[in-house]
This record gives sequence, structure tokens and C-alpha cells, in this order.
Amino acid sequence: MLYSGDANLTDEQIVKLPFELYRQGYEYYWKTHAHPNSTFKYTTSSLIDLMRFDATDHIELINQPLLMIAGSKADSLYMTQDAFPKATGTTDKEVFILDGATHIETYWVPRYVDAAIGKLTTFYARTL
Repeated sequence: MLYSGDANLTDEQIVKLPFELYRQGYEYYWKTHAHPNSTFKYTTSSLIDLMRFDATDHIELINQPLLMIAGSKADSLYMTQDAFPKATGTTDKEVFILDGATHIETYWVPRYVDAAIGKLTTFYARTL
């Protein structure tokens, strides 16, 4: 089987990555929080599927309460902003923005994690 996407970047190369998401993601997934069995490899034959994947395909089928959480400085925030209006199957929906957070910081920075957990707690208390 042929694999693609393997990376082993130096600190100097990480700093030069074009987006904060890539820089912080590489640090988080490859250096500080890497599982010993994890890899950045994927099968080359699945590349087309990865490239054309759209998480909002069929999002209108969500008919339960929906909470989307994103950081205000997340490179991926636009994805949440794009997906939210497409979730037309529910009227009980909300976007919660973590002010100042990047995408990767929402995983581990205590003030962002605590804010997200607080929001999830009240959301689930109301909806479950």
C-alpha cells in the first residue's frame, strides 16, 4: 500500500508553515500530544476522498438541538459559519464563540476548555 502525507518537520520548518492551524496543529499532534502509534500518513488511494469530503453534506438532516463551538481566531471558523445556516433541520441551534481562541487552543488551553465545558453543561442540561 502506498502512503502519503508523512512529515517530520524541524522547528524552523514549523515556524514557516503558512497558517496558525498548521503550526499549532503540528506542534499539538506531532510533538506535545502525539499518541505513540499516531502518524500523519494516509493511504494515497484515499486522497481524492479526503479532498472532496464536505462535512456539511446532509447537515440538514440534523433534527436535534445543535451546538457548534469555535474559536474567534480559528483558521477553521469560516467552516462553522458556513455550516451553521445549512443546518436547517433544527431551529434549536447555536454557535458559541470562544473569544481569542485558535482552533488548536480550544483543545487544551484551560480558559477555553473551561468555557466550552461550561457551555456544554448548560446546553446538555437543557436539551437532554
